[in-house]
Amino acid sequence: MTAPHQSVMCVIPPYMIENILKHGTQIQKKRALKALTMSAQFRGRRQALMNISFPLPRILQPLKHRLIYHAGFKESIRGRLVRKEGEGPSGDPAIDEAYDGAGHTWDLYYDVFGRNSVDNKGMHLVSLVHYGKGYDNAFWDGEKMVYGDGDEDLPEEERIFRRFTIAVDIIGHELTHGVTQYEARLEYHGQSGALNESFSDIFGSLVKQRVLNHTATEADWLIGQGIFTSNVNGKAIRSMKSPGTAYDDPLLGKDPQPGHMADYIKTTSDNGGVHLNSGIPSRAFYICADEIGGYAWEKAGQIWYRALCGRLSAGTDFQEAADIIFRIAGEEYGNGSKEQDAVKKGWEEVGISIRSDKKKSI
Repeated sequence: MTAPHQSVMCVIPPYMIENILKHGTQIQKKRALKALTMSAQFRGRRQALMNISFPLPRILQPLKHRLIYHAGFKESIRGRLVRKEGEGPSGDPAIDEAYDGAGHTWDLYYDVFGRNSVDNKGMHLVSLVHYGKGYDNAFWDGEKMVYGDGDEDLPEEERIFRRFTIAVDIIGHELTHGVTQYEARLEYHGQSGALNESFSDIFGSLVKQRVLNHTATEADWLIGQGIFTSNVNGKAIRSMKSPGTAYDDPLLGKDPQPGHMADYIKTTSDNGGVHLNSGIPSRAFYICADEIGGYAWEKAGQIWYRALCGRLSAGTDFQEAADIIFRIAGEEYGNGSKEQDAVKKGWEEVGISIRSDKKKSI
């Protein structure tokens, strides 16, 4: 069977870039077009890696290993090694933020979930910074992280995006696409694709929350806070707590994410609305974590991680995910437990009722 079409999973959604193409200045439109064009160049590469059946060698002793490369402001996926594991700060913010962010993500997955890097086999965490000139995005290409510098080279009044290493949750988000690549392999289209994006937002947010030592109540649940310059009327790229409220700007438009199935967006763009409709399952997680209380990675995160690793399949939709996650909460904490009730509340408040009598998944 031919695998479904997939795109490089960039942190800036296509509808935001399309609005810049419509409403931006000539310089801003040129940047937006470049972002779309560069993303398209990597589509085949990522799809090919998603379809490979990787060998299963013995799991190595967990060891954090980060490698940061400098692209030299060229549009090349190769670069010069500028910092490796154990070396001190370079003084270049993009290099050091990529290094630290990869480390914080590794720490969450190992310390909390016992996972040995992205592939659970000790994969080196490779990052490429200073990619191109004026590349307004960041992405995981199937093997490594790639970061653009945003609009830091433009006149102040033309700037929309800051450098893409600046938000640790963006780094956690993109590296989680790698975890999904090795685990559930959620198809990047429609509801399974929206779940793919949602899992990345969830674990990206958990990386940030753990770095800040924030409980579920203290957390802001914003994705990409700080990525916009002061020219943009917006807090972040997305809000898990209140989808549709992250930004409202003349250039970027209003955040279009729905937070309830009643507002689900049926579309052929954005790979069937993967960035748009991800707000629904992301809000379900927020509600669950807030209801349980404490640190979100301790219980809600554990439930969702178990779902991602071994329980979801490539074509899982929202309803199936809700049912599976509900059953996992019962297995972990007991049927009728506070944790399972919180899972149920989370999904029901976004318009998805649990089918608790459904035959148990194997």
